[in-house]
Amino acid sequence: MFSTCRKVNEWMLKFDGKWGIAGGWAIDLFVGEETRPHSDIEVALFREDQQALRKALPDWSFEKVVKGELISWEKEWLELPVHELHGVHKQRVGERLEVLLNETKDGEWIFRRESSISFPESSLFLVPNEGVPYLHPAVVLLYKAKNAREKDHADFDAVKDLLKVEDKEWLRKALWVHVPEHKWIQEL
Repeated sequence: MFSTCRKVNEWMLKFDGKWGIAGGWAIDLFVGEETRPHSDIEVALFREDQQALRKALPDWSFEKVVKGELISWEKEWLELPVHELHGVHKQRVGERLEVLLNETKDGEWIFRRESSISFPESSLFLVPNEGVPYLHPAVVLLYKAKNAREKDHADFDAVKDLLKVEDKEWLRKALWVHVPEHKWIQEL
């Protein structure tokens, strides 16, 4: 179980910064089982650690997403609105990774879609007994809320009853700001 996540953990061993599995895999790591199939794997890390990523993965090539288009990422420093990278291993066919750059300020993670929403940087990444770090599920759900698809609703259903009271409250308030009519607000 979680062989894909463990493989990414091995890739990231030389990475000096904080990071965690994101998206649906993060939900599954939190729940403790694979709840649905996944077509890709994403990791989240802090924008300030983007060059450390290149150093940790020298055998990878990366492309940045600019206005929906993949463009080679050389060594330039990436600023918003660029927040997504796609990496492929140069020799091992099929090894792919999506990287999501996250904003921080004064010890807080800042939601790039709505800067008034923040979360303690120190609690953003959780590390379970399996040792594979993942993005806090409340933050994952916040990202999934806008334009939620069937799999996003499935992820919400899988995790909503497992969140701590304070995490449910944080997510409810964040959703109220970000997507105030969202049906998850009532379910929290």
